[in-house]
Amino acid sequence: MYQIKGKEKIFIYTGPDGSGRKTIAKMVATAFDMQTVLSYTTRSPRHYEKDGEDYHFVSEETFKQMQTQQEFLESVEIDGYYYGIREEDIVKAFQKHNLIYLTLNPEGAEKLKEMYGERIMSFFIFADRETVIQRQKERQDPEKDIQRHMAHYDETMGYKKNYKHVFENYDSPQVAFQISELIEAFLDRGVIVTDY
Repeated sequence: MYQIKGKEKIFIYTGPDGSGRKTIAKMVATAFDMQTVLSYTTRSPRHYEKDGEDYHFVSEETFKQMQTQQEFLESVEIDGYYYGIREEDIVKAFQKHNLIYLTLNPEGAEKLKEMYGERIMSFFIFADRETVIQRQKERQDPEKDIQRHMAHYDETMGYKKNYKHVFENYDSPQVAFQISELIEAFLDRGVIVTDY
């Protein structure tokens, strides 16, 4: 397992699919010199997703081979699809940046929290069920994908209680601003503030 050194910090965004985690994470990253580390997945790209920009899309065979070679820091299976973060990608990101961020499902987020504890700052981003469905429809997700995501909505929301920093996302720029302030305080003092 990669040992986080000195000023290196990992920021994790999690929450239900369609809550705007990625949008907020990207907004916050522009305020800091923050590099993202993409997950590997065996699911097919959605029509608006690009390989190497949203995920690394790989075959199940490739994924399992990487698992066998113990390349993943964490990996999970959801609905028959695999997701994982490659340790080497984290090492490479830290060679160029002190701050990196990941957008993960709660299972993956919990695993990394267990591994790294205080060296990680994690955010739970959510929106109510109707808003999430609406956002998925707006990005033209197929109906079967929306149903699959919504089948996990309550289970995902169950993780909310495990997070100190929870944001309901009605207004992405506003939430990104609040998170940026939290990160600023966290980096300045080296301690986590609990104003929100």
